Amino acid sequence: MPNPQPSPDRRHRKQRLAAVSLLVGAVGTVLDQFSKALMVHWLPLGRVQPVLPGLLQWRRVENTGAAFSLFHGGVAWLGLISLLVSLGLVLWLLNRPPRRLLTAVVYGLLLAGALGNGLDRWFRGAVVDWIELAPITFPVFNLADVAINVAVALLLLDAFLQSRRS
Repeated sequence: MPNPQPSPDRRHRKQRLAAVSLLVGAVGTVLDQFSKALMVHWLPLGRVQPVLPGLLQWRRVENTGAAFSLFHGGVAWLGLISLLVSLGLVLWLLNRPPRRLLTAVVYGLLLAGALGNGLDRWFRGAVVDWIELAPITFPVFNLADVAINVAVALLLLDAFLQSRRS
């Protein structure tokens, strides 16, 4: 009769991968919050600071909605969603740790994005956005947004690579 319990090595690997997710989430959240605090202190609301003229600039704005300013003014319920997603991810990681390093990183990036923007909603009443691509009309964003988008890109890349292998 097979043993239903995973081997100690497999259990340790899963615990390490869960720790990777939590570490990526924590580091991403700290970097996001630090960058936003720096911008709030240094860059007045609405002011533009060119970084790479014609390509990249800092412009501090406050977003009371979600991506692309959808659900403008929905800070309370968007904050609740951020909280639920963050708690759900942590519980998921503790109870069903990832099996692969890429998945661990993806979960960590999603956690950083949800927590980073959630903390803004809970404590500032709006999400601080400050990265702007100058040559195109695109919403101003922040490092939490970058973390979420990188996570989605990694998931899509992984799905593509998995389909090519099979």
